[in-house]
Amino acid sequence: MKILLVEDDFVTRKIFKNLLNNYGEVDIAVNGVEAIKAISISYDHGDPYDVIFLDVLMPEMDGQEVLKNTRKLEEERNIFGKDGIKIIMTTVLKDSENIIKAFREQCEGYIIKPAEKENVEKVLRKLELI
Repeated sequence: MKILLVEDDFVTRKIFKNLLNNYGEVDIAVNGVEAIKAISISYDHGDPYDVIFLDVLMPEMDGQEVLKNTRKLEEERNIFGKDGIKIIMTTVLKDSENIIKAFREQCEGYIIKPAEKENVEKVLRKLELI
């Protein structure tokens, strides 16, 4: 499985990377701008990510904006619904406003930090990625 981890915090990035290494190749972007570049390049090379773990709170471009831009990139390439990259939002934000906003923009999962192996596996199983 090809995974993109988008996380600006070093410690959280390290924790997630250790969890995700068991499931496939993990690329890292440290902000939203870098994430959009990585996603675009992966599509341009015909090797898109299977799943993105996307932090909501980041400088430069937050996760909600990355989610929206990713779906726009897919739409430009005539990729819709289940054919797109699975996006799992990761955040400390538990409020319904952020959760609803993420699902309206077509994320497939939402994990509250701190990340635990069981939560990551549960979402990956639900999405039939493992």
